[in-house]
Amino acid sequence: MLIRHATQSDLAEWLRLRSRLWPDCPMEDHQSEIQEQLNDPAHNAVFVVEQTIDQLGGFLEASLRPFVEDCHTSPVGYLEGWYVDVDLRQQGLGGELVKAAEQWASAQGCHEMASDCELDNNVSLKSHLALGYAETGRLIHFRKSLKA
Repeated sequence: MLIRHATQSDLAEWLRLRSRLWPDCPMEDHQSEIQEQLNDPAHNAVFVVEQTIDQLGGFLEASLRPFVEDCHTSPVGYLEGWYVDVDLRQQGLGGELVKAAEQWASAQGCHEMASDCELDNNVSLKSHLALGYAETGRLIHFRKSLKA
């Protein structure tokens, strides 16, 4: 299987994979975010696992961020989203996607790569740790509505 940059011809499959990773996100949001990434290659890179000419098996969206908590340089390469189809897991494809993103970030002048995951996403946590990422902290967000 081939790891490569995503292109316009991958939109349907990329959308399918994104919907699996983020099932609660509306399709319209997925579609607009995909276009935003394709339209800004200076700050975003998307890598895909090509199974066949018209079928993808995974994707990784990476970006450059000017600031990331617990990082000491700028910009920082950031793993925004990362998914491999269930039937293709445990074959090293996720690691290959991450490696491609790290190489891209390094070529953009980054000295650090960062990522995040939900507190209860143990699969993601284990995957990050297995690829050499170190947990730097845990964060819980709070919100309060203010009366006008």
